[in-house]
Amino acid sequence: MTTKENLTQNRNQAPRFVNPILLGAGIAFLVISFFVFGVDAPHPDWGKFWMIRPLLITPLAGAMGGAFCAFMDYQRSRGFNRTWAILLSLVVYVIGLWLGIVLGLDGTMWD
Repeated sequence: MTTKENLTQNRNQAPRFVNPILLGAGIAFLVISFFVFGVDAPHPDWGKFWMIRPLLITPLAGAMGGAFCAFMDYQRSRGFNRTWAILLSLVVYVIGLWLGIVLGLDGTMWD
């Protein structure tokens, strides 16, 4: 394999890993935005910038779930059962999203 073929092959694999991460973070951002931007009058004890924490932590958790989905897609291409890979990816993503929401809203809305 020449150097040019090797570089082309590595460049094509990057979007396969980045797209699920961005999709997972985007879905998590939309979910947490529903809760955060729905607050009309925040509690005074929460502080002035209370919404920064959930808007950062929850998409990071969603991105990690997306990374796991990309990893399971890689494992599926190596012979892992497709059905189990999809189910395991969904379960891990939902649990990670739930934990990200809890961790992000801890001390404010999740009290």
